[in-house]
Amino acid sequence: LVTRTNAEVHRTVAALRPEARFHAEARCLTVETTPAPTLPGRIAICAAGTSDLPVAEEAAVTAAFHGALVERIYDVGVAGLHRLLDRADAIRQSDVVVVVAGMEGALPSVVAGLVDSPVVAVPTSVGYGAAFHGLAALLAMLNSCSSGVGVVNIDNGFGAAHLACLILRRRGAAPPAPR
Repeated sequence: LVTRTNAEVHRTVAALRPEARFHAEARCLTVETTPAPTLPGRIAICAAGTSDLPVAEEAAVTAAFHGALVERIYDVGVAGLHRLLDRADAIRQSDVVVVVAGMEGALPSVVAGLVDSPVVAVPTSVGYGAAFHGLAALLAMLNSCSSGVGVVNIDNGFGAAHLACLILRRRGAAPPAPR
């Protein structure tokens, strides 16, 4: 798995490894010789708007590469709350929810209020107004009043998916021996 790459790198890698696949929207490259073992559970990747899709897709590709069952739930930002509520049941069926949002960064708090699973919040650097290249969303997510929200750095779809996969992997692990 290579993140933050481009089609030129893909062409170079594909010359050596024809099975290399470029995921343009995610800006990721994957080479799978054997599929990863399937992780227990499901990860929902929620994105507020279309400008958040590159980061959301980076998370989705990363999680799938690591063996997670991924459900993409896009264009569910708080500016159109009805769209989020229409997808609430699908989000609730997930064991971990990765929420990608820019602007004021409110979506992870709202989602965390709707679910009883961990929420990994990913602020994005996109948007207009006083978003300060993702800093406004990052600070809002760090100050979430909803419980169960963990925050990764700005535009870190890879890190969010990796954390979500660790949570799933740990969920399927045998419980620790009593002391």
